[in-house]
Amino acid sequence: MNALVNLIEKTIIRIGKAVSWLNVLLILVILVQVVMRYLFSFSSVALEELQWHLYAVGIMIGLSYALTENTHVRLDLLHGRFRKKTRAWIDIIGLTVLVLPWCYVILYHGFDFVAASWRVKEASASPTGLSCYYIIKSVIPLSFGLLTLAALARILKQILIIAGKKVPHDA
Repeated sequence: MNALVNLIEKTIIRIGKAVSWLNVLLILVILVQVVMRYLFSFSSVALEELQWHLYAVGIMIGLSYALTENTHVRLDLLHGRFRKKTRAWIDIIGLTVLVLPWCYVILYHGFDFVAASWRVKEASASPTGLSCYYIIKSVIPLSFGLLTLAALARILKQILIIAGKKVPHDA
C-alpha cells in the first residue's frame, strides 16, 4: 500500500509543480494587461480571459497538490491538539463524507459538460475573446480526478497510521 500511496503522491506533486509554472505566465499576462491599460489606454478581452483561465487551472490542479502536501485549509488549531490516530480518523471521515462525494458529483457531471463544450467548440461570447473555452473546461474532470486520487491516497495513508504502520512522509 505504501508503494501505491507514494506513486500517487509523487505523480500529483510532479503535476502540481509543473502547473505552478503557469503562475509565471499569469503574472506576465497581468503585467502586459496593466501596461496596455494604463500606458496605452487599451484593454484586451482575450488577455483578461486568459488570466481567468490560467488562474483557474492553477487553483483546480492546486487542490490535489495542497491535499497531497498537507497544506490545505483546515482548523489546525483543533486538529493539532488531537492524537495522531484521532487526526487520522478525522481525515478519513472528512475525506469520505465531504471530499469524495463532491469529486464524484463534479466528475459525473463534468464529463458531459466538457463533451458538450467540445462538441460545439465553445468560445467566448466576446468577438475578441478566446476561442477555446472547451480546453479550459477539460481541466475540470482532470483536476477532480487528481483530487480524487489525492484523497484516496490520503485515506490509505491514514489507514496505515491507524494500523500503526510506517507511512511515507508522515501525514
